[in-house]
Amino acid sequence: MKNKKYVIDLLKSEDDQLNKMHEIIDKAITEETFITTTIQDNDEERTYGEKLSDKVAELGGSWKFIIIFGVLLMIWILYNTEIKYNKSFDPYPYILLNLILSCIAAVQAPIIMMSQNRKEVKDRKRAINDYMINLKSEIEIRNLHEKIDLSIIDQYKHLCDIQQKQLALLEELNKKMKVLSKPSNPS
Repeated sequence: MKNKKYVIDLLKSEDDQLNKMHEIIDKAITEETFITTTIQDNDEERTYGEKLSDKVAELGGSWKFIIIFGVLLMIWILYNTEIKYNKSFDPYPYILLNLILSCIAAVQAPIIMMSQNRKEVKDRKRAINDYMINLKSEIEIRNLHEKIDLSIIDQYKHLCDIQQKQLALLEELNKKMKVLSKPSNPS
């Protein structure tokens, strides 16, 4: 009877411990505030000039642009070289072509730099965000380690209690065996 009560109490304490763990988990989920913030690249946040500079930088740094630009240059040079000097609109030193190329380079370079500066700011925000996520993960891992350690300590205490009860039961059984194994005195 005494042992049955102990087993029932032990099971109740384990249920209580599981309920506490569930409460901790539920509390962590409901109170969780996520550090992660999304770096929004919404078109509404950017001005028309920023959108345009991003498109120019994207186009200017592509193979498509290089191939098309190379083909246009070759057509320009061939057209002005093959036609007689009196009919060509940009004869051999190609001064007009040089002027156009210089203007394109002068306009394209600052536009690409503006786009790179915006991307650098985004990258910096992402790096800070990643750092915060890593820090949050480290804190959560430490909390989990503490919870696991507490759980192990509680389980160890329960195991020690069970072992003590088992030893007590074995001693009782041993005493009963000794009593039963004693020869009866015939009187």
